[in-house]
Amino acid sequence: MPAGDIAMRLGVLQNTLSAHLRILHQAHLVVNTREGRVIRYRADHAAMQALLAYLLEDCCQGDASICAPLMETLRCAC
Repeated sequence: MPAGDIAMRLGVLQNTLSAHLRILHQAHLVVNTREGRVIRYRADHAAMQALLAYLLEDCCQGDASICAPLMETLRCAC
């Protein structure tokens, strides 16, 4: 989806959203594709799953059983 459309749907300024999208792109969490003057953005779901798995590895102050159902879901989705 183009950045302008995303900004409109979220109700944020386009330049603010563009700054956030640039950071997410640098973190490899979104992918962009140029189509003429328009840049389309899409989420990199595999990268987001990997990030969530990493963040949840040591969650809940060492009690991994609390996060176990979500971790299992992330493992199966990859």
